Amino acid sequence: MGGGVSGIRYPWDAAPEHGEAIEVAEGVLWMRLPLPMTLDHVNVYALDDGDGWTIVDTGFDSKKSRGIWQTLLEGPLKGKPVTRVIVTHHHPDHVGLAGWFQSEHGAELWTTRTAWLFARMLQLDEQAVPTQESLDFYRRAGMDEEVFKQRASERPFNFSDVVAPMPVGFKRIKQGDVVRIGGRDWDVHIGNGHAPEHATFWSRDDNLVLSGDQILPSISSNIGVYATEPEADPVGDWMESCERLAQYAREDHLVLGGHKLPFTGMPLRMKQLIDNHHGALDRLLEHLDAPQTAGECFLPIFKRQIGGAAYGLALVEALAHLNHLYHVGKVSRTLRDDGAWLWQRVE
Repeated sequence: MGGGVSGIRYPWDAAPEHGEAIEVAEGVLWMRLPLPMTLDHVNVYALDDGDGWTIVDTGFDSKKSRGIWQTLLEGPLKGKPVTRVIVTHHHPDHVGLAGWFQSEHGAELWTTRTAWLFARMLQLDEQAVPTQESLDFYRRAGMDEEVFKQRASERPFNFSDVVAPMPVGFKRIKQGDVVRIGGRDWDVHIGNGHAPEHATFWSRDDNLVLSGDQILPSISSNIGVYATEPEADPVGDWMESCERLAQYAREDHLVLGGHKLPFTGMPLRMKQLIDNHHGALDRLLEHLDAPQTAGECFLPIFKRQIGGAAYGLALVEALAHLNHLYHVGKVSRTLRDDGAWLWQRVE
């Protein structure tokens, strides 16, 4: 058994190996799939429904992931069919193989309406080159010139690279639903900010919470603004969600998240998630005594400069914090001659 810090505790020191599972509660298996990025894994779960399994989230669609799932199906899942897939939110590491389970295994897909619409739209929207809207968006954000040139000249990331084709048809999950999974009744509470209409599940029968990426230990979920909705305020959505979900948090809740390790101590973690963004906003506001682009705001938000593979995620998160300050009337913005927004504190 593992230790913990400041009230947050980790009952397991290590994650399951690929193709293996850890039983975290009766009939609830924790498994892990690889991701080809800095955050190199995603957690997935299987809950025993008796005649079959419900799985929660799926990993990327890749030959490697399908092979690991075959090992899991034949091993820890004991050859019983996957009859239902629940997807917490539309991001590709969570929805990637949902369509494969539908078409190849006959599973039913349950998710929120926004998650299904976003995932299916993005899976179908394959682009060989960046759209003009995306390039304009990067300019508005003040993207580093070398990064911009590289983005402009290469094939962008496409959902279709890592998300299997999604058949028409799903069952909608919404706020206030009670769903039966793995012999338990679960209350559905919807979060926002990291992804629109992100589903979380809170067991009425024991201490389990399936939190997806809405509640994670030790890292804060990326909160970004994208060309699809450049005026969005996901930081405002995130803080509202954290404050609302915090009222349900108990010390004994075992939080089964999409990344890192299962943990207890959720009340403290919810406070940390809220305080983290309030602190970043306060530091950012002070930084904006002089006009800055989003690309010049990494240090006050993240307390360090960020480059390389993480640059893009940092840029969209910086923009999210700037948008929030703009929406609440604390900063103004003006368009620079090169097309970048300059943000400045309102005195």
